[in-house]
Amino acid sequence: MNPRIEINYPKLVHNTEVLQEKAKGHGIELAAVTKCFCGIPEIAQGFVDGGVKYLADSRVSNLKKLKNLPNPKILLRIPMLSEVEDVVAYADISLNSELETIRALNKEALRLGVTHKIVLMTDLGDLREGIFEEEEVIRVAKEVERLSNITLHGIGVNLTCYGGVIPSTKNLSKLEVLGKTIEKEIGRTLELYSGGNSSSIYLLDKGGLPKRINHLRLGEAIVLGTESAYGENIKNTHHDIFQLVAEVIELKDKPSMPIGEIGMDAFGNTPSFKDEGIRRRAILAVGRQDIGSYDIFPVDHGMKILGSSSDHLIMDITDTKEDYKVGDEIRFNLRYGALLSLMTSEYVTKKIIY
Repeated sequence: MNPRIEINYPKLVHNTEVLQEKAKGHGIELAAVTKCFCGIPEIAQGFVDGGVKYLADSRVSNLKKLKNLPNPKILLRIPMLSEVEDVVAYADISLNSELETIRALNKEALRLGVTHKIVLMTDLGDLREGIFEEEEVIRVAKEVERLSNITLHGIGVNLTCYGGVIPSTKNLSKLEVLGKTIEKEIGRTLELYSGGNSSSIYLLDKGGLPKRINHLRLGEAIVLGTESAYGENIKNTHHDIFQLVAEVIELKDKPSMPIGEIGMDAFGNTPSFKDEGIRRRAILAVGRQDIGSYDIFPVDHGMKILGSSSDHLIMDITDTKEDYKVGDEIRFNLRYGALLSLMTSEYVTKKIIY
């Protein structure tokens, strides 16, 4: 059915293996992030087949889907107090920054007779989650160490996702130093130093990751084959694992300039246009309700995207060499934001190609 996302399973396994081997050479374990495809277990199996140790997601509802896969599960988003029961039930490890929440997790773990592991998140300047003051990180770490059913498994940081702060040897060294201070205070070694996400990959090739960093949380690097600090392609990876396929529902020659007074479009914006005369236009049955406002790229370079409404994608196909007809399918490669939106849309069929 159309529109659909096609997922090339062998290519997904290949990318996972490439990144796993790269990380292993630097003594780093990977958590493969499943949120970009909503935790669909048949896709996550590709990460498992590729050899990663951990599976990670921002939403407990996705971790529930992964419960039958053998890998330890990590909850990436700071837990809500209202979901602590499910966090302990479905996540082996969670990222945390609020002592009140950690105490609630401890209470639930005690009730269930289990031990829940946490990674204490620090904020090194990107200003998303994490404790900002060094003294506060140490104080909370010491408090956590005294809890009966919580294990302080490690410390971590997130970069680039909000403030765009690039991981560097300098800022990640602060995580290393802070971890050593915590270890001295609690009298034992932390198992995990989680040094960020796909934006930290470029430091592997430069040899710039501090020695104690032994864990990365990778989504984009695996599924799209790109690092997210500078948007560069990762050597020997595929960049077309996930492709959007959309069907042509109208083909017409039309003016390139709308006729009449221009007001707001369906999203409250006032569009502008360039007069290029009469052009061949294709309308596809997919729109911003599925894609959001994110970038997609037609595989046929002879066409270009003119715009979209909620349910229609308008293409200029004048310069393509192909003779498209109504009912034909057009393929697109994706960036991370578009992939996330398309996989979330219930109107887009997901098809795994084995």
